[in-house]
Amino acid sequence: MMNESEFDLDMDELSSAEDFLDYFGIAYDASVVHVNRLHILQRFHDYLDGVEEMPGSDEEKHALYAGMLDSAYHDFVTSDALTEKVFKVFHRHEPVSVKVPLPDLTRQVETVAPKV
Repeated sequence: MMNESEFDLDMDELSSAEDFLDYFGIAYDASVVHVNRLHILQRFHDYLDGVEEMPGSDEEKHALYAGMLDSAYHDFVTSDALTEKVFKVFHRHEPVSVKVPLPDLTRQVETVAPKV
C-alpha cells in the first residue's frame, strides 16, 4: 500500500476554489471566483486529467498543479462560463436538426383530436 505524501494530504484538505488558489499562492479577483468557482475547479480537474504522467516529487506536483490552476482561473478572467462551456449543460442548447415524417405527425393528431 502506498503512503500518501504531504502534498496529497494537503490536497485532501482543500475544498473551495479559494482554498486551492490560496494554497498555490495564486492572486485572484474574488468577484471572478465567486461567479465561476465551479467552472474554475472543473477546468483545473480537466487540465489535470490531460496530464499523461504525473511527476513523482511533491515539489514537481505542486508546480504542475499551480500552473494548471492558474491557467484555469485565467480562462475565466478573460472569458466567461457560457463561452468556455466546461459543463455538459452548456452544450444542450446548441441547435439540433430533427426530422419527423409527415405521416407520424398526422397519425398523432388523429389519435389526439376529439371525434365530432
